[in-house]
Amino acid sequence: MNDLDQLVQSATADFGAAPSPAELENAKARFLGKAGRVTELLKGLAALSPDEKKSRGADINQAKQRIEAALQARRDALAAAELEAQLQAEALDVTLPGRGRGQGGLHPVSRTLQRIEAIFGSMGFDVADGPEIETDWMSFTALNNPENHPARSMQDTFYVDMKDAQGRWLNLRPHTSPMQVRYAQAHAARHAGVEPMPEIRVIAPGRTYRVDSDATHSPMFHQCEGLWIGENISFKDLKSVFSDFLRQFFETDDLDVRFRPSFFPFTEPSAEVDIAFASGPLKGRWLEVAGSGQVHPNVVRNYGLDPERYIGFAFGMGPDRLTMLRYGVSDLRLFFEGDLRFLSQFK
Repeated sequence: MNDLDQLVQSATADFGAAPSPAELENAKARFLGKAGRVTELLKGLAALSPDEKKSRGADINQAKQRIEAALQARRDALAAAELEAQLQAEALDVTLPGRGRGQGGLHPVSRTLQRIEAIFGSMGFDVADGPEIETDWMSFTALNNPENHPARSMQDTFYVDMKDAQGRWLNLRPHTSPMQVRYAQAHAARHAGVEPMPEIRVIAPGRTYRVDSDATHSPMFHQCEGLWIGENISFKDLKSVFSDFLRQFFETDDLDVRFRPSFFPFTEPSAEVDIAFASGPLKGRWLEVAGSGQVHPNVVRNYGLDPERYIGFAFGMGPDRLTMLRYGVSDLRLFFEGDLRFLSQFK
């Protein structure tokens, strides 16, 4: 065995004994570094004759290639060992059942809106939908609100900095009452000349906007308005329909309903609707849940109908408020924060 074979053997042994990549690099330096044994042999070629230099140089380069191959083989072996150790440490039990995706559910307010639509649908009410950006006329004037009414101020209503084609200011609707007007106008036009005109029976649920925010109010909230217009619709019908709705919604007959005199520009007479539960944590406590009343003659006229012939009632309630009462939620803001820990309770 010549000196170069011994050198290759020695390098291979040192590389094989290196327990880590760092130790392997140290062994490499001893053989292939700037002061390594192979480098010293190459430097010694300068003292040889041209023929000897050519022959000796070829042998040294061949030995160097064998050493580099041994070095790379050891690097690969150490990398494979490290990967195997990592895989062992992070091993997965593939026999465990998969986690899968969680099952979602309807938002509690959406459940309430569906429930309201189903109950009034069983009473023969249509469901109307419409734009959330409305004209000032639709939001206020058509509903008999005077020009100086506080609700028309920027402290109460979100206005859009533009007007419609008729030059009327636009706003984010503060209630869904404009849909009563739109639906009634379309109904009157569709049945013009029909005698007798079919009754108008409709609810208008949807998102509304007002400048308000606290534990029981939100700048965006939901509202559901209702309207029943005909030739002989009385306040008695209002009390009967809405009382029946509340008992169906809360699924109890142990519920007192009170119609308390109040004032709204769009109804006359008007009443706040209060309820009191006969049992539970809210037992005996009167809670306001809606506003209602006989539709004002001016509003009926804005529907395109004769107020001397057609009469009826309207009501407006907050589905968010009803949801809070139905599920015992104390803070309205929980409905809009998107916290899955809260929302998962309603799946």
